[in-house]
Amino acid sequence: MPTLSLILLKETYAVCRLPGGASVAAPRPGAFSLLVQAVEETTLVCPAAQAPAEAEIDAGWRCFRIMQSFDFSVPGILASVLDPLARARIGIFATSTFSTDYVLVKEQDVERAVEALRAAGHRIDV
Repeated sequence: MPTLSLILLKETYAVCRLPGGASVAAPRPGAFSLLVQAVEETTLVCPAAQAPAEAEIDAGWRCFRIMQSFDFSVPGILASVLDPLARARIGIFATSTFSTDYVLVKEQDVERAVEALRAAGHRIDV
């Protein structure tokens, strides 16, 4: 598995749940956000300050971004990040874009997450 470079994004994030089919305003450009529309629910990950008041909100998340892009056929990229976090007993919320992966951990776990990822050989920019 290659050594990965990750950056810890500066924002604090919220994971929000709304009813399926809910209309959600797009978060401001420039910050990482994620919107998933499923039949049973709508999930929004956004900067905590932009979380919609009507949502069920789980706030206090920090986000690591894998800086490299890999072809879809390369196995184990996300696992190489999630495995050390699981061994350190750190809960995660993971997601992907076309180009890379994002892993969120609770704010109180950030230092332990950085230690676990560095111990696994990854480079972390905080």
